[in-house]
Amino acid sequence: MKYVDTWDLETIFHGGTKSEELQVKLKDLETQIIDYQTLLNEWDYKSQPVEAFKTILKKQELIGKGLGQSGTFVSMWHDAYMNDEHATVVKGQIMELYSEVQKLSNTFTKKLVDIPDADWNSLLEDKELSEVSFSLSEIRDDGKRLLSEDEEKLIAELNKDGLSAWSNLYDTVVSIMTIPFTDKEGKTTDLSVGQAMNRMYADPDPEVRKQLFENWEAAWTKYGPIFADTLNHLDGYRITLQKKHQYEDHLEEPLEYNRMTKDTLNAMWSAVSNNKQPFLDFLQQKAKLLGMEKLGWQDVDAPVALGDVKPTRFTYDEACDFIIENFESFGPKLADFTKHALENRWVEAEDRPNKRPGGYCTSLPEFGESRIFMTFTGSSSDTSTLAHELGHAFHSHVMKDLPTLNRRYAMNVAETASTFAETIINNATVNNAKTDGEKASLLNAKLENATAMFMNIHARFLFENAFYEERAKGIVSEKRLNELMVEAQKEAYGDSLSSYHPHFWCSKLHFFIDSVPFYNFPYTFGFLFSLGIYAEYRKNPEGFEEKYIALLRDTGSMKVEDLAAKHLDVDITKEDFWAAGVQLMTEDVEEFIRLTN
Repeated sequence: MKYVDTWDLETIFHGGTKSEELQVKLKDLETQIIDYQTLLNEWDYKSQPVEAFKTILKKQELIGKGLGQSGTFVSMWHDAYMNDEHATVVKGQIMELYSEVQKLSNTFTKKLVDIPDADWNSLLEDKELSEVSFSLSEIRDDGKRLLSEDEEKLIAELNKDGLSAWSNLYDTVVSIMTIPFTDKEGKTTDLSVGQAMNRMYADPDPEVRKQLFENWEAAWTKYGPIFADTLNHLDGYRITLQKKHQYEDHLEEPLEYNRMTKDTLNAMWSAVSNNKQPFLDFLQQKAKLLGMEKLGWQDVDAPVALGDVKPTRFTYDEACDFIIENFESFGPKLADFTKHALENRWVEAEDRPNKRPGGYCTSLPEFGESRIFMTFTGSSSDTSTLAHELGHAFHSHVMKDLPTLNRRYAMNVAETASTFAETIINNATVNNAKTDGEKASLLNAKLENATAMFMNIHARFLFENAFYEERAKGIVSEKRLNELMVEAQKEAYGDSLSSYHPHFWCSKLHFFIDSVPFYNFPYTFGFLFSLGIYAEYRKNPEGFEEKYIALLRDTGSMKVEDLAAKHLDVDITKEDFWAAGVQLMTEDVEEFIRLTN
């Protein structure tokens, strides 16, 4: 079947970032926020009935959906057309509204904190409120960290030109960067950051990868001082806020956000560190196949072609059909949803200039739909990425009839559905291989994901953890940031590479996201957690889709330790659960080495 590889933004707001419809929407949101403020100021839990509280929650939902729809649209537009200068103007308008809502959100939370426990428990006896009691109690408990209402209002106001501003500066600088590439005919082309990254990691020619990596590192080095300032001030700002909100260390906030304990985090990383040897063996074997003593940084994700076998390639249409077909083997609901998303242009996948790098899935809350952003170049890796993002979208889809407060799942479990979907497709590509050479090539692509989770993500975590420790004492220089990055990469990769990426810290968007720190360990959590779910599916595939959906629906209203105990009957604070997930991937390593030997 034919699929359009660009998303349809006109169905959201007509006219792009200069849309009159969007401006009317933002004006209406201003009015809604004023109404919300009035409701909040007038609400007194002692004298007003439960209905007044429910009215406030409904108004919150209405504003949240409207702001989410507007903000998502502008971000999507800017990511797809990074040369649209007006996008930053509209982003600023939306940021102002978010700031106002944040101030009122703090007022709301403070009111919840002020309610005595007995009255609070009585309030939650209402049928509608009892359904969202986990989320409401979580908001109330988190609110006990808040400063005075005036102080929190000031913080929300300062965030516009502080935390959020530094994050936006990063996006602005990356949007104007280019990476030069000279082909064999001597013609030099300036590639966008996204184009350069895709080709640097996926091109089968080692000389192309080498040239692009050298130019890539040079480009980030050129802008390094700007990014060093940005990272220092962004996280310095965050550290100050953490101290004021009585967090004992820099990991407490991201762990709280991900609804998990430090014991769970330590158990996961311990299992990864103690079971890394098979993946070092994989990298060494891959180096031999590519005629190298050791892989360079740019070679870790290089395609492997044995003999006459060429890397498996897909057109966008072929990738879509392949994903639908194999999702069908798991369950009809996942397949039907995917077909609907692809046919209705929920995906922006065209390979063209002026797009930002990377991929993501985002929500349009007023539509109850998702949208996916990526750049599809035809590799099996891109096909996996598409499946990954569709998994995210399915997760949101199966929860859309739940109360809004129960749909707020954290990043670590967010990566579960995406990785599960990706696993289905990766296994399908391997099983469909016609020769041993093709199978080895596909196993390589599958194992690249595992090494990313166990090594690349681990390096990001080690770097960010070390950076926070040093940043708490003062500014960290660009030179020291590079040193910390290389040290983390050497530890995570077992010093198995011939070259490293000192400026990786500034080339990775995740370090500059303002919404949450440590945008790394949840990926490994989701990957290993999904492997545990997949292992259960392999044991009892009959009717498993319904069990899977039941787990996903609980992700917004439970701590992860309780979620795992309820649906998988496991204790994830113990290393053995995580080690079992790692072991599943070692089977692929053994098969890859057997085939390539």
